Amino acid sequence: MALSASEKKQRAAGAALKFIRADTVLGVGTGSTVNALIELLGPWQTRLRGAVSSSEASSIRLRALGIPLLDLNEVDNLDIYIDGADEANPRRELIKGGGAALTREKIVAAAARRFICIVDDSKLVEVLGRFPLPVEVIPMARALVSRQLSELGGRPVWRTGTVTDNGNHILDVHDLSITEPCALEATINQITGVVTVGLFAARPADVLIVGTDSGVRTI
Repeated sequence: MALSASEKKQRAAGAALKFIRADTVLGVGTGSTVNALIELLGPWQTRLRGAVSSSEASSIRLRALGIPLLDLNEVDNLDIYIDGADEANPRRELIKGGGAALTREKIVAAAARRFICIVDDSKLVEVLGRFPLPVEVIPMARALVSRQLSELGGRPVWRTGTVTDNGNHILDVHDLSITEPCALEATINQITGVVTVGLFAARPADVLIVGTDSGVRTI
């Protein structure tokens, strides 16, 4: 039986619970699949030391459950970070940033001992780039960065009306076929005015959980 995308996300979120341990700090990402995970965290309210959130939206949901929110600067060890992705390949390299939280997501992922990514199977691709690649930029550098992204073969589009939690803008880069994610991540991060790019390749997910019609696939 074919499941909806929402049902597949719920499957992936449910499968991620087995990686959570009591008395630890949990890193929590952003997006619809993560929202499905947060809905399952009610019983963990008293079992977790707290959570580090990658966005204000997720923080609101976690507070509603009564889970203490912690500043990453005050956390010595972040055992696990669970987040979704806009695209993922079989090497667990990701495109993230559809929810405009890519910089904080990348920071929390870098701090975590293990990064668990949860997606439905529509997000799994062989070559990244079908989903436009988000790049967070300093507002005054938006046109400068756009020109340099165009020179790399992309078609950057300003995500008008969107301001990140850090006060910055998002450029979504269309028409890319990303065959070397690590190299492109490094190149874009070197452009003056870029805060970060939504490629998670230098630090990919450690585990990719994919919700499908037939169950859950773990990579």
